[in-house]
Amino acid sequence: MAFKRNQLIAILFAGLVLVNGCALKQMVKLAKTQELTVTPNPLEVHGDSVAFEMTALLPLKMLKKNKIYTVDLRYQYGEQKVDLQTLEFVSSDYPNAKTEQPKVSKHYAFAYKPEIGNGDLIAIGTAWNLAKTKSKKTEDFPVAKGLITTSRLVKDYIYVAYADHGYNNKEELEPTSVEFFFEQAKSKLRPSETKGTNGKFLDAFIAKKNITRTVTIVGTHSPEGREAKNTELADARAKVIEEYTKARLKHYGYNSDSIQFVAKGVSLDWEGLKKELSTTTLLDEAQKNEILNIINGSGDFASKEAQIEKLPSFKIVFNKIYPKLRNAKTEILTVKKKKSDAEITLLAKSISDGTVKLDTLNENELGYAATLTPVLSEKEAIYQALIKKNDSWVAHNNLGAVYLEMAKREADDAKKSSLLDKAATSFNLSLKKQESGEAHANLASVHLAKGVRPDARLEAQKAVDAGTSSDAVKKGASGILGVLDIKDGKYDVAIQNLSKSTDSSEVVYDLALANLLKKDFGPAKNGFDKYKTAVPSDAWGFYLAAVTAARQGDEATLSSNLKQAVTLNRSLAEKATKDLEFANFVNSENFKNAIK
Repeated sequence: MAFKRNQLIAILFAGLVLVNGCALKQMVKLAKTQELTVTPNPLEVHGDSVAFEMTALLPLKMLKKNKIYTVDLRYQYGEQKVDLQTLEFVSSDYPNAKTEQPKVSKHYAFAYKPEIGNGDLIAIGTAWNLAKTKSKKTEDFPVAKGLITTSRLVKDYIYVAYADHGYNNKEELEPTSVEFFFEQAKSKLRPSETKGTNGKFLDAFIAKKNITRTVTIVGTHSPEGREAKNTELADARAKVIEEYTKARLKHYGYNSDSIQFVAKGVSLDWEGLKKELSTTTLLDEAQKNEILNIINGSGDFASKEAQIEKLPSFKIVFNKIYPKLRNAKTEILTVKKKKSDAEITLLAKSISDGTVKLDTLNENELGYAATLTPVLSEKEAIYQALIKKNDSWVAHNNLGAVYLEMAKREADDAKKSSLLDKAATSFNLSLKKQESGEAHANLASVHLAKGVRPDARLEAQKAVDAGTSSDAVKKGASGILGVLDIKDGKYDVAIQNLSKSTDSSEVVYDLALANLLKKDFGPAKNGFDKYKTAVPSDAWGFYLAAVTAARQGDEATLSSNLKQAVTLNRSLAEKATKDLEFANFVNSENFKNAIK
């Protein structure tokens, strides 16, 4: 009897297995008509990852009771693969699977590495019993192609910010002043003035034959009645000094025709007296305030002067202060003497090679000298000399800027890395001496060139936010932020930052690329057209113009741009044949002719 019972159990178990096996087989068969949708397709790289949405829609009656259906995904490229999360349908979650198609959507992403090339997103379906002890698999089937890597074509914008050297190489005028004094109510210039200290000073100055642009003479008068009534007295005094100055210029053989003379009088004005009161020690504060209260009070000029005459302090004012107001002040603007650019260049070279002393040029002249040579090694030597001279933040920043420029031009990776390290050291020394937008922007460029994006963003943002940053520095730092935004897949923000940056060719290119990646094809096309005009020797401008045309379905524009790109860089022919941007055109004759 026991034997029969065991035999019955075995028969029932075998029947159950057979039923399960049939159900799983049916599920796998129906899986052939499942709908697996991938967006985007082909897969695209944005930022540092490949992200996509996967939607699976099963046929009616496919998902059997007490069964599970899974979809395993992998990205296969050559012999390599990236395994992805499993998408799962559990029958109990879909009680209406006979009348409503089970549907699941899931977001996927995997990290991008440069070695990941073109491949396929592969799906494998598996039908399971509820305990997952029995299963039946579908065949592997591709559901999407990959990868579009257009976002990786961003150009690094290595902005270099030199701090201002502080030297003005333009013509500068410097003032020289001299005063002549007159007797009360008179405009005659006395011999005591012409032969005295002021007259001798003027003669000595004219004798040097300084290049003179303007001579401004302002005549004044003291406020008391006899002078105040003659409002023309101040003008007359100015005119007398003008004629005297012209005569002395002629005496020393100086042609005064090229000099602009401005002679004017200041009448009924209290500013001269106020100025004298502010400095005199002949009156105490109470006496000064008495006079100032009258000047600042109500009434006309004459009535105020009459009130001042009644003060106990007026005798001192009349005898000691008023005479100083009966004058004509002359300001002569002459061209400041400067070394020529050639002289500065020669002296700077001699300073940097140690043949003349450091103090032969001042720090501003030495800093300016570095801008006069295009040779980076000469700039380096001059800034090193400037550091010895004043050890300023400007000198350290500008030496670092030279190393940064050297790094931009260096092809050898090891030498480039060494130059970037030297640049970073200089910028950090500069920042220890003084915070500056220039040094922060330069450090951002160093970190960008080294591929350290978080540090590059931090420094670029500091440069933008620094209250001391010039517009040029803020624009440069905004360009760096825009590049970082593209690398992070933030195209809207990239467009904002790049639009606030400079018109440099890299910025124009990257702005066009950001618009392309945002799928704003009009601005992208215009941007690449602008870049091609600015840099007609760069194949990448034409290549991305072709990509833009491909996305717009414009085969003629695609072909003409791709042909020029290949003409400039033959390796782009092979790239184009594998680039999924051109997947819809690779078999056309126009495309084939373009890459010949």
